[in-house]
Amino acid sequence: MPEDLSTALAKVRDLLLDPGLTRAVAAGRRRGTAPSVVRAELRPVALKAGRRLQIVTNDGARPHTRNVAPGPEADAAVDALLAEPFGNWHVESAGTTVQVRVTKKGDAQVHRQGGAPAAAGPAEGHDRVRAHLLDPGDPLWEVIGGSAAKRRQVDAFLRALAATLPADAAALPKPLRVVDLGCGNAYLTFAAYRYLTAARGLDVEMVGVDVRADQRDRNTGLARLLGYGDRLRFVAGTILDAVVEPAPDLVLALHACDTATDEALHRAVGWGAEWILAAPCCHHDIAAQLRRQPAPGPYQLITGQGILRERFADVLTDSLRAALLRSRGYRVDVTEFIDSAHTPRNLLLRARRTGQPAPTAEYDELVTAWQVRPRLADLLAG
Repeated sequence: MPEDLSTALAKVRDLLLDPGLTRAVAAGRRRGTAPSVVRAELRPVALKAGRRLQIVTNDGARPHTRNVAPGPEADAAVDALLAEPFGNWHVESAGTTVQVRVTKKGDAQVHRQGGAPAAAGPAEGHDRVRAHLLDPGDPLWEVIGGSAAKRRQVDAFLRALAATLPADAAALPKPLRVVDLGCGNAYLTFAAYRYLTAARGLDVEMVGVDVRADQRDRNTGLARLLGYGDRLRFVAGTILDAVVEPAPDLVLALHACDTATDEALHRAVGWGAEWILAAPCCHHDIAAQLRRQPAPGPYQLITGQGILRERFADVLTDSLRAALLRSRGYRVDVTEFIDSAHTPRNLLLRARRTGQPAPTAEYDELVTAWQVRPRLADLLAG
């Protein structure tokens, strides 16, 4: 049954201002009207200044973000949005999900679902859906683009980032300096910057590096459009030679191909980065070395078939990379950062600097037995 619109919006208002709010979206328009923005999204965020209500509006050209304090400021901002002639409201809170659709007659069709909100829990009869760290509907994606598969990869990478950095912002450098090596179209660069600044409330200076000047120009234009200014900048250059000053605290490399991952790890070690997250891609170098000589002992069964040799080369390459990082004073975990159903390149090297180099005896035995020389070893030795 239709409900009185003013009554329905009053209930929406209570949910928007409630501390249990998870997320809310207003979109569409009522018959014969047009709101001043095409979409509005609200969510709570924890900033250094305290809890705030983040409001992201999009006027059709670019998103605008503001963080308002609880109390009169939030009340006024919410009332202004409720006064806009949006055709639909979707509100998720800790206890319920409410959807309001304005009919042609100006009434409200209201649908309520009790229990956990849709973004945090499962719909009845379905597997649990894990909430995204950066929502697929975030206005950022409207500006930078990116396929659904790319967004899943980036979100999985952000989860690894969240698990790597200290939860306490006071334990992080101020500003936190981040570099994304081999950033390409910079999906990860933009998403990581938004997550660290908006969701974590951190002071961040970030640099994206890519060899192509046209990528730098494109990404710089998008950063300007998003209002990120000189806090997020892009430089053109190779991973080995690009000028990044001051040295970063955190180094990211998502799917840098073949020895480009070795170059990224080498730069990170040279900078003395506190944290490194690298998702390798394409392990051609060690695979080519394995093809040039017979396998030791009985291991011809592993390398005699091309597909097995390629897969073994992947494992051997990343094992040697992890060992080399440990020898340079890093604690290293090799993990799966996204399910292999989404991409076969799903391993992540996650490193934290300890300053305590590990012994190299096992590494030396391994490279001697297989007669291989990792590119990272050459770079670190040089």
